[in-house]
Amino acid sequence: MHRRHDEYHKLTRGERIGYGMGDFAQNLVFGTIGGFLALHMLTVNTISTAVAGFIFLFVRIINVFWDPMVGTFVDKRSSKAGKYRPWLLRAGIPLVILSALLFAPIPEVRGSILFAFVVYLALDLVYSVVNIPYGSLNASLTRDPESIDKLTSTRMMLANSANLLVYTLFPMFVQMAAPKDRSLKDTGFFGLELNLGNYTDQSASYAWFGVYSVYMIIGFVALLLCYKLTKERVVATAEQSANVKTTDLFLELKNNRPLVVLGIFFMLAFTFMFFMNTVNGFFNQFVVGHSEWMGAVGLVASIPGIVFPIFWPRLKKIFGKKGFFHLFLGMFIIGEFLTYIWSLDGMHDALWLAYIATFIKQWGLTSATGFMWALVPEVIAYGELKSGKRNAAIINAIMGLFFKIGFTIGGAVPLWLLAVYGFNETGIHQNENAIAGINMTAIWIPIVLAFVSMIVIQLYPISDKNITDINRRLDEIRT
Repeated sequence: MHRRHDEYHKLTRGERIGYGMGDFAQNLVFGTIGGFLALHMLTVNTISTAVAGFIFLFVRIINVFWDPMVGTFVDKRSSKAGKYRPWLLRAGIPLVILSALLFAPIPEVRGSILFAFVVYLALDLVYSVVNIPYGSLNASLTRDPESIDKLTSTRMMLANSANLLVYTLFPMFVQMAAPKDRSLKDTGFFGLELNLGNYTDQSASYAWFGVYSVYMIIGFVALLLCYKLTKERVVATAEQSANVKTTDLFLELKNNRPLVVLGIFFMLAFTFMFFMNTVNGFFNQFVVGHSEWMGAVGLVASIPGIVFPIFWPRLKKIFGKKGFFHLFLGMFIIGEFLTYIWSLDGMHDALWLAYIATFIKQWGLTSATGFMWALVPEVIAYGELKSGKRNAAIINAIMGLFFKIGFTIGGAVPLWLLAVYGFNETGIHQNENAIAGINMTAIWIPIVLAFVSMIVIQLYPISDKNITDINRRLDEIRT
């Protein structure tokens, strides 16, 4: 009875913040990789567009086999420190080191496809060893639905605080440290002018590495706080852990329909998110010609994800789960249409339009892609009811696969499209075809995928009433 009561523990604000520091750390580390590695790889590191696309693709193919192995390994083991928490530190150290190596200013490996491939592959494998246990930890903190909703809001506020550092300040810091073509430029921060250099030139390699190294140190401290401030309460029994098999992945995919629907939604959401993120730097640099505004526009983009998640639980009660996602995906689409207007000739200097388009787009994006994590614990509970096994890490590995499929498509395909449209890696300016390719990947493909995502989420079968019934039936089984 004590254990069952503890499983419905009401999470304190400190516990919610502690768990959210894991999202803060991972967004700081991997968000920067997702948002800026392609730009750095093509311009500073001088690797061709098509080759970079194949590097992203091949690494993700390997993940198809790697992630289930990680999920099975984690689910079968435990320690005094817990089943999931220890991996935040065990894999956290190599994660930050490998991340920094991708931006290392080593002249001997500049332009080396082999070096970029090996380091990126190692980083991605280690990231799974952090991310899968971290995602599983979410479902082990509590089974209380209200606490899970509040936890999701808190963690997304911290995740988007990291995004503020990534998409707003990171490019500004790198440009401030870049040595070539320095001049006083209007940053878009209400008249603030800074002496900024060209961060797409090879001479900026030390600037990239220096700024990113600081981010990695902050990221590791955040992982350490996540480890210290969380406690696992809802965990598999020793018998359940012993019975975990790699083939459970296929059984979950076969029997857990909510998992499949949510996984497809994850894949689509991360595909259009990373389509945008991959070409965001290209859009600002070559389409509208205002890379110096990236910090200011990024600041506006980060506001909804930091300020508004506190309202998510209430909005879910008003609109329901599906209505929540339809509302915010619709906002994202409207924001993308406004971004298209910003891309038109004669509108490039309209900073006010950039602010409005970005604010609406990111409000919709951060809400839709943030709140979907609240559905993972109930998918795990549904799977436990169906199979008798609490395969939290395996289910998170499956979700990770869907995420990485989306990340792969969103990271590789845009680069191939840019190559097809004739993007010139060494050109200061791009021709009309290349500009059309950037707009296609930054605006039109994300709009189409967002529409498809609205259809998919409509098929999700678990309501709030269903999850209450699932918890009741699990309690009866465990009694």
